[in-house]
Amino acid sequence: MRKLALTDDILMKIEKPARYIGNEVNSVIKDKSKIDIRFAMCFPDVYEIGMSHLGIQILYDMFNRREDVWCERVYSPWLDLDKIMREEKIPLFALESQDPIKDLDFLGITIQYEMCYTNILQILDLSQIPLHSCDRTEEHPIVIGGGPCTYNPEPLAEFFDLFYIGEGETVYDQLLDAYKENKQCGGSKQDYLKKAAQIEGIYVPSLYAATYNEDGTLASFEPITESAPNKIKKQMVLDVTDTYYPEAPVVPFIKVTQDRCVLEIMRGCIRGCRFCQAGMIYRPTRERNVERLKHYAYEMLKNTGHEEISLSSLSSSDYSELKELVTFLIEKFHGKGINISLPSLRIDAFSLDVMEKVQDIKKSSLTFAPEAGSQRMRNVINKGLTEEDILSGAGQAFEGGWNKVKLYFMLGLPTETEEDMRAIPELANSVSKRYYQIPKDRRNGKCQITTSTSFFIPKPFTPFQWAKMYTNEEYISRAAIVKHAFNEQLNKKSLKYNWHDAEVTVLEGVFARGDRRVGKVIEEAYSMGCIYDAWSEQFAYGKWLAAFEHARLDIAFYNERERRADELFPWDFIDIGVTKSFLRREWERAMNAEVTPNCRQKCSACGAGVFEGGVCIESKN
Repeated sequence: MRKLALTDDILMKIEKPARYIGNEVNSVIKDKSKIDIRFAMCFPDVYEIGMSHLGIQILYDMFNRREDVWCERVYSPWLDLDKIMREEKIPLFALESQDPIKDLDFLGITIQYEMCYTNILQILDLSQIPLHSCDRTEEHPIVIGGGPCTYNPEPLAEFFDLFYIGEGETVYDQLLDAYKENKQCGGSKQDYLKKAAQIEGIYVPSLYAATYNEDGTLASFEPITESAPNKIKKQMVLDVTDTYYPEAPVVPFIKVTQDRCVLEIMRGCIRGCRFCQAGMIYRPTRERNVERLKHYAYEMLKNTGHEEISLSSLSSSDYSELKELVTFLIEKFHGKGINISLPSLRIDAFSLDVMEKVQDIKKSSLTFAPEAGSQRMRNVINKGLTEEDILSGAGQAFEGGWNKVKLYFMLGLPTETEEDMRAIPELANSVSKRYYQIPKDRRNGKCQITTSTSFFIPKPFTPFQWAKMYTNEEYISRAAIVKHAFNEQLNKKSLKYNWHDAEVTVLEGVFARGDRRVGKVIEEAYSMGCIYDAWSEQFAYGKWLAAFEHARLDIAFYNERERRADELFPWDFIDIGVTKSFLRREWERAMNAEVTPNCRQKCSACGAGVFEGGVCIESKN
């Protein structure tokens, strides 16, 4: 019988002990004596959030199909258990075996957002693994990072042994086989890291060195050994149909953030929004076969007992077989209480026919993201939406029976003016008015238009990677302008306005485009008690400001300046396919508010196209 790492006495003292006991439905238990490689897959946040992440479910399933590998899971302990583990010197453990993470071969950490960076140090610390890779011995696990934040891994470089750049289904087997071979041959950890560096898509930070100019900008970034390449090429699955996908994902014991089956219908996006990193790094668009998706949907619902299935992608309404898939799901599960969730919809492309079919299923509000209130600003960001598109799409939703709509916008975009800010509530008000154009006897009660604004953060590998940000005070003043303009609207009883925390935005901006020196700030903030920074009740901005001061780094240097056209970026050593020259052209088009057609309308020669017979695979969809 499996022995729990925590005693009954400890479990009785903490909130939600089910976070830590493992043994959930569809979790994988293996015989340790028959395993060559043990891998801990980590999401550095609380269990409820980590269990909602599709990427870990995919890799967990993929790894455990290998007879020689046992992949287990680990999440950040919440504050109550964190305190007890430190006091009792209990090492962090894997859910499946309850064995200490430090005794496994790999600790793989998915890095999904910047505000989890101190939680990564918490994971290492509680695992009793030295924070710095240079301080680890042969006895410690290989610490590997993956996920979207690894497209600028430099702020975390000294904490990781290696990074996997790209989609995990491609070279992980090669990486694990190399580890197994190195171990059998008696090779050292350093031997393995040098071999790993020769695998396409693997970045070993210790094999590279950075130098800086007098003004603080990056002067050079080069490998210090012949075993490391000058460029790291992102890994990408070309055929997303014939690849790994979990038909029996792990079912949590407790309610989690996304308590549903997730059906990834495609990867990539055709749109080319200039602020969107995912739209650039996941190019080109690749669709899953609709018949395979039908199979996955049936199997996942059968094997989990979930009552909801979510269709996941960057732009669900661009999936060419959306209507067929939704029709199948509705007909197949009619009368069985299955809800169908359709996130990531474009307000111009949403089908009234599909909406009317989903109407019969349990519904919540619809979410659309115009991103900017004025047409000029939408052209700057290349959103490709007119006000007519937005009002027409909203009208279709209202005609289909919806009366609650969420609208998402950004403040602080390049070239933004007060007129652009005030256009946000004006557009929301116009959406509200469109609802009341429907005859009263056909309305579904009163309408509620909830508008949320976040603050724009320039991300690597986007046309806006050259853009400047603003101070905390400036962001607050912009939100105040929008709030005041909402109060002036005629239909304000139907309108609600929320805005994102500006202090968090400032830090995210530094981490998104930071260099290796930022690691000192992260470590200093962690030593001062900063963890769970993505949780507003735990976020301590004052401690972060003190950490920057202690590390002698200036937030303004990273955030409040427009980058030079020829500036060397900390992430320029990564090849995502999309070229820097294309991104610069898009930046210049943005400054002129020029729209670039989407990939299905016209190829813009971004560099990321995968061509078969002279035709980009995207244009065949």
